[in-house]
Amino acid sequence: MDQTSSAQPVNAIQRLVREVPDFPKPGINFYDITTLLQDSAGLKAVIDGLSSWFADQKIDKVVGIEARGFIFAPAVAYALNAGFVPVRKPGKLPAATKRIEYQLEYGTDALEIHVDALRKGERVLIVDDVLATGGTARAAADLVKSLDAEVAGLGFVLELDFLAGRKKLPEHEIHSLVHYAS
Repeated sequence: MDQTSSAQPVNAIQRLVREVPDFPKPGINFYDITTLLQDSAGLKAVIDGLSSWFADQKIDKVVGIEARGFIFAPAVAYALNAGFVPVRKPGKLPAATKRIEYQLEYGTDALEIHVDALRKGERVLIVDDVLATGGTARAAADLVKSLDAEVAGLGFVLELDFLAGRKKLPEHEIHSLVHYAS
């Protein structure tokens, strides 16, 4: 399921994202959100945009994916009167964790969550900055489900449509504020 917000805030957000060609390697166009974060109205538009799509749902927790998901998820959790849960790279969480490995284009990576971070049946919104190939988002969703919680949806600031990441998450509601076709 795809939902987008009104054109005016989306256009304002997109104008604040800096496109950096050939980073981190030739042929890659990097979408830098640091310029968006520096703009108070742009940052507010992102938080309002992400939280508004899920405001009418009962969200118990907002999961933020390391590292840039940590920028947006706590503010979205605050707006939704929900708790915040970090999903981190291995070895970063101090208590007992559940871990999932997932495939990258060249190799594997892993994410962890505290085993007591979510309770059975809790409704969880997963937030990150970019939906690209979908591997990290899929892993986060699988971690949430492994703790018997429900993925209520996923929210992203940017989506790189040409990488087709949402195809890895067909059963979930996905809301991205800005879409890039190529």
